[in-house]
Amino acid sequence: MNSSIGQAIAPVCVVKLQENMTASTQLLDAQYWVKVRSSLDPSPSNFLVWSGAIYAFIPGEKRLRLFKMLGMSVSRCFPVAENHWAFTSRELTYYLDPETGEKLQTWKNPWTEEVLPVMHVANNPVQGNFKGQFPAQVDDETTTFVFDIFPMYPNPLADPKFAEYSPNPVYQAAEMFKLTVSTADLWNANLPSVSKVQLGWDRIGPWLPWMKMGNQPGHLIYSGLGNKVENFGQLPPLLQDEIKTRLPLYRHAPEAPLDGEDMTSWLYFQKHFDAYLAGETFPIPAPAA
Repeated sequence: MNSSIGQAIAPVCVVKLQENMTASTQLLDAQYWVKVRSSLDPSPSNFLVWSGAIYAFIPGEKRLRLFKMLGMSVSRCFPVAENHWAFTSRELTYYLDPETGEKLQTWKNPWTEEVLPVMHVANNPVQGNFKGQFPAQVDDETTTFVFDIFPMYPNPLADPKFAEYSPNPVYQAAEMFKLTVSTADLWNANLPSVSKVQLGWDRIGPWLPWMKMGNQPGHLIYSGLGNKVENFGQLPPLLQDEIKTRLPLYRHAPEAPLDGEDMTSWLYFQKHFDAYLAGETFPIPAPAA
């Protein structure tokens, strides 16, 4: 949600089943989803990484690849009751040069030619509850959890102050997730976490506030792939460097669920609007707790 993977996956509590479930669909208790998304063991932090491309989709215009992207989520799950876990996480996503893959500090809007600060995603926390049953496509070799999510709620930036950045009264997007794992690993009672996870992620959403698109028609399309990594040292170098030098808070998931609402890209823009206007470098530094 709001241009980030964990934001959309995290709040899933009880899945609404599609009407036409195929013969290979099984309903799996939440513990199996916890093993895929994070871990039944809350002691270590668990890392999920993703990369891909972001395109502009404007009626009557050819597609335009605006950015490459690279992101990660660091998470834990805590047992609450039978078949119920509390999920807590922090996440980052970087907007990269579409050719070189380098982290962008500024971006020249190709429609307005204005040079703008790039506000990368730094969401802390991203939380939710995993309980009930989750539909998955299961065969002898692999199991795939599929989530199609369509968030729609009042835009927190629906204020004349932000009219040039996010004028729509409603935030609306579509997020499509597929997480595939080995069926044998999923059923293995000795594994608290499935380490080999393949993530597919597609998203259709509004222009990001920092792009300053106003009422320009069109939207963004995200196309991403990802996987779990075993520890911090296996994160891509850019993420490791950013966390070591500017964002040590994101090296570990929270030690327990945090109070307060989830952070989103829209709320982050609202919170750091003055820093954006001042042209500061994002994400804003986040020292370890």
